[in-house]
Parts: sequence; C-alpha cells; structure tokens
Amino acid sequence: MIVFDLECRTGAHRFEGWFRSSDDFADQQERGLLCCPQCGSSDVGKAVMAPSVGRKGNQMVEVRPRETAPAGQMSNAPMPALPPEAIKVMRKIAEMQAEALKKSRWVGDKFAEDVKAMHYGEREAEAIHGEATLEQAKDLLEEGIAVAPLLVPLVPPEKAN
Repeated sequence: MIVFDLECRTGAHRFEGWFRSSDDFADQQERGLLCCPQCGSSDVGKAVMAPSVGRKGNQMVEVRPRETAPAGQMSNAPMPALPPEAIKVMRKIAEMQAEALKKSRWVGDKFAEDVKAMHYGEREAEAIHGEATLEQAKDLLEEGIAVAPLLVPLVPPEKAN
C-alpha cells in the first residue's frame, strides 16, 4: 500500500488516499474515480508532500498546537501540546527521580536477585535500581517485597552515549 496526500483543485481541500501502487492511483485518476470528500469535486491530484525522514534517536520533537477540523472531519495536524502545568509536573517528577537515583546504585538485571537478598537479610540493605521483567516484579510483590517502576524511563549506564 502507498499513501498520497491529495488535493482538490477546486476548493484546495487536502486529504489522504491509500492505493495499491502509483499505477493504481493513476488508473483511478484517469477513470475519474477520485473525488474530494469535502466538496465532491473529481478534479483531484497529488498534493506536494514532504518526504518522511526519521529523526535521530537523540533529537527532540517539536510539538505544535493541533489544528481543529470542522465537525465530522479528521485533522491531519499533530497531536496537541501538553498544557504548561502538565509539563511542569513532569519535569518536577523527572528532577525528583534523578535526585533519588543519585543516592541509589545501578545493579542492572540483577535487581530482583539483589533486592530479595536484602529483604531476607542475606546482605546489607541499600537503595538500588535496575531492570526486572514483569514476571520478576510480580514475584517480588507476591513475596511481600515492595518495588515500583521508575516513572521516567531510564537509560542504563552501559547504553548511554
């Protein structure tokens, strides 16, 4: 399947069309089978499209306010930005987590093993953080060991660049 941004040349309405191939689009256009979903005009062609180029993993995404479409129609605009209050709260949570992690030791995938040893008095208790599978976390909770996921995703030290 291929997706094209299409444009009604009569009313300059933009919309999306899905086709099996470029030839399928050309065939439907020649036969007059394409029409604008907003005004019904069959004078439809491909709209100018920006290429879809993926971002590098370490780049931030610019979020712009969402355009609102008329009732009953979908908008192609990006999702709305979070309210400033929500962004402030999320930053505060991230800062608090970062401070807590400074006083904690990374143990990687040995987290479940180490926390059990501390719980049963086999080693001295200390603040640790690491990785555990969902099954390991459930087992720890069933044994009465209080664990919680980090609220903000964490990049393990060996994977940070």
